[in-house]
Amino acid sequence: MDLPLVYHPGYSAPLPSTHRFPMAKFRLLHDRLLRERVVYPQQFHQPDRPPLEWLTSVHSLDYIQAYSQGTLDERSLRRIGLPWSPALVERTWIAVGGTILTARLALQQGLACNLAGGTHHAFPDYGSGFCIFNDCAIAARLLLQERLVERILIVDLDVHQGDGTAWIFQDDPRVFTFSMHCEANFPARNQHSDCDVPLPEGMEDDAYLQQLAQYLPDLLSQVRPNLVIYNAGVDPHGGDRLGKLALTDTGLFRREMQVLETCVRQGYPVAAVLGGGYCEDFNALVYRHSLCQRAASDVYRTWL
Repeated sequence: MDLPLVYHPGYSAPLPSTHRFPMAKFRLLHDRLLRERVVYPQQFHQPDRPPLEWLTSVHSLDYIQAYSQGTLDERSLRRIGLPWSPALVERTWIAVGGTILTARLALQQGLACNLAGGTHHAFPDYGSGFCIFNDCAIAARLLLQERLVERILIVDLDVHQGDGTAWIFQDDPRVFTFSMHCEANFPARNQHSDCDVPLPEGMEDDAYLQQLAQYLPDLLSQVRPNLVIYNAGVDPHGGDRLGKLALTDTGLFRREMQVLETCVRQGYPVAAVLGGGYCEDFNALVYRHSLCQRAASDVYRTWL
């Protein structure tokens, strides 16, 4: 079998042309991976819309209904930063289903990638920073409830702290949250992950990867997770509009190989999600995101 990938055409919902969130990147990534024969059509799995009770394992019913029905107040919508539309509602639900499916496939096959996900700024009763529902938290909570896993490690390497995820699992010892992020960046008020590694502005490839190597192997030995959920945000790149770090394309690829090989070689399944990435040059941005699937394909062929 080949590396399983999860994608839905609805991942790219319409946004105003002037909006700074690069919504088209999900579709463009899917198309580029196929065009360059990094992956093949038979590797893709399409998620379904998850049932309401899966979302209420993390989010309040009032918040889910208010957002989904278009009755969320303007202040809350501004905090999210995305204009409401029925298409975006459907996209938000489907992306959650995508991460759940990715986690299930990772448990079955050792490694899987979602071409969306990583909305780690979403809290139980509000959204923030382009994040509406916390897909990784919902997937983790569901797998625990179904007794498919006993322990989960969330490795969040998006350039912004995974504040919503940290808050959701602050009192749950079954989920260990690890966030390595730029210290002087959004959100203004961080939460407490189980392990936070704030990084100085301008950090480059070697220093970043050395820092990661100081933590990840020990965390795996300490937590011994049944599943690693990996937020592979590419906004630590030096060309990212919202990042403030200075990784290169090569550094990002080395990071993906480091994370995936470290986990998979030791028998820890990994569910990777896309995470953040913000750049006006869509070709450059999509290539950066594709580095995770390129690395995952190499790791899958070598170790699984």
